[in-house]
Amino acid sequence: MAKFIIEHLEPEVYPWCVLEYAHISKRVGKTNLIFTNVTKGAMKLKNLGEIKKESVKSLKLKRACILDPSAVKTLTPEIAKRFDYFIFGGILGDNPQRFRTKKELSSKLSFPKFNLGTKQMSTDTAVIVCKKIVDGLDLNKLEFVEEYFVDEGKGLERILPYRYLVEAGEAVFTPGLRKLLKKQSRIL
Repeated sequence: MAKFIIEHLEPEVYPWCVLEYAHISKRVGKTNLIFTNVTKGAMKLKNLGEIKKESVKSLKLKRACILDPSAVKTLTPEIAKRFDYFIFGGILGDNPQRFRTKKELSSKLSFPKFNLGTKQMSTDTAVIVCKKIVDGLDLNKLEFVEEYFVDEGKGLERILPYRYLVEAGEAVFTPGLRKLLKKQSRIL
């Protein structure tokens, strides 16, 4: 069974991290999810998967690969069969991209690197897409929206410039994140 590793690369476990990580846990199963590099806020993740304080860089993994949008090769079901561990950077993306996965993971680990397309995705979207590929679906058979709009009320909306998977005609969006974003917009 494939294991999905999230190398937490933010200074703390923010509320949006908990929501995305809970979504990942629900989709892949907590026994298949490992959080690494979690030094603060580990208790927030205790029911979501295995938690390690150390970085993935210090683990002695075999049959592992890194998912990085800047990688040259795209992950396919055939390639995925060669790996047991799929490593992701747990980061809030930037627009324009700063290529943090490449800087903080890919450049420091010798594992093979693959993309899930060149567009930036939320961490939960990337893991869900990877799981679908591991389960045998080709990336080009999946449907996506290239940005997501969050209605903040009073005629305002926030545009999230990331690629989101579409299932049953709807974008797959992190449960609870709309509410969190609306709450944050009232604070700002």
